[in-house]
Amino acid sequence: MDTQPNVFTPAKLGPVTLRNRIIKAATFEGRSPDALVTDDLIEFHRLPAAGGIGMTTVAYCAVSPGGRASGNQMWMRPEAVPGLRRLTDAIHAEGAAVSAQIAHAGPVANAADNNAPALAPVGFMNPTSNEFTKEATRDDIEEVAAQHVTAVRLAIEAGFDAVEIHLGHNYLASAFLSPRINTRDDEFGGSLENRAKVARQLVIAVRRAVDEEGAPIAVTAKLNIADGVRGGIDVEESLTTAKWLEEDGGLDAIELTAGSSFVNPMYTFRGDAPIKLELGGKNFYREYPYREAYLLDEAKLFRAELKMPLILLGGITNRETMDLAMAEGFDFVAMGRALLAEPDLINRIKADGDQRTVRSVCTHNNQCVLSIYTHTHCVVTGSPDQVAIG
Repeated sequence: MDTQPNVFTPAKLGPVTLRNRIIKAATFEGRSPDALVTDDLIEFHRLPAAGGIGMTTVAYCAVSPGGRASGNQMWMRPEAVPGLRRLTDAIHAEGAAVSAQIAHAGPVANAADNNAPALAPVGFMNPTSNEFTKEATRDDIEEVAAQHVTAVRLAIEAGFDAVEIHLGHNYLASAFLSPRINTRDDEFGGSLENRAKVARQLVIAVRRAVDEEGAPIAVTAKLNIADGVRGGIDVEESLTTAKWLEEDGGLDAIELTAGSSFVNPMYTFRGDAPIKLELGGKNFYREYPYREAYLLDEAKLFRAELKMPLILLGGITNRETMDLAMAEGFDFVAMGRALLAEPDLINRIKADGDQRTVRSVCTHNNQCVLSIYTHTHCVVTGSPDQVAIG
């Protein structure tokens, strides 16, 4: 008997039922110039919701002003709630669910823009900003955990169906996980068990807040399979961390990702380098050949060891790849660049049925990466609308 789910069938994500198994992954929008929701940001997420996805993810809802990767990114505070409520209402009106990605950028934070030090496991020079990071104290870590609690409570108030805790890309929690970055010799450094404490603490804090609120929202996390950097997080350590997160019981799903935002971002994207940028005598944007489902082989190791729902990310642009993900036991797929290029892609794939003739126009040239802090869009199609409307 064939038990492989159809990607277009409804599915439970924690207490939430999504109309299908397709999630728009969090991609920096560059559409909140005053660190608040704009009509432009709402339209950015409304378009793929109208285009058929099950859930969209609002990036990057920083837990504090100092946790932003750039000074114009949104951060969670009471003043943001009315705009966020307008956004969630607009997505729900299209029949989709909506998740808030809550995060602290850690060493990737822009200290100059934020007028606040960038927290990290240890102090070092961030090569992308030429700013020194601040070694996070125990009090700093406790404060960040409390900020995550505040952020999730505000997300509940604003009507979100889920929150995604960012544990990847060498942001704060991921930086603590990394043996390359985290060279501490205290309770938060050394062994993987110690290095994983921050990630586990953040997840447990968020789960407790959700339970205390009695809110029917899902809690997910974005976790690196590997950093793609020598001496960084590798698959074996990441899998161990994922097992601990599963045992802790704080998550409804894990979205598997890869790459380092300040050392090797192209390990996340794959495909053409958008620009040649020399840092330390090396090209910051390395090139990795693009292929469909490019994280699948490593992700299958997680699927084999974990019982909890997993979200497959990376190189998912057509029905065949979605079906492959379902056949390999993944519960959901997450899409980024293909939905930037064509927000209505999912409706077109669904209407195509068993013919499997619809193909994404995304060329994986990654020119969209250069627009993420200003006004994220596809340079091939111009979608989502390049003209700011709010």
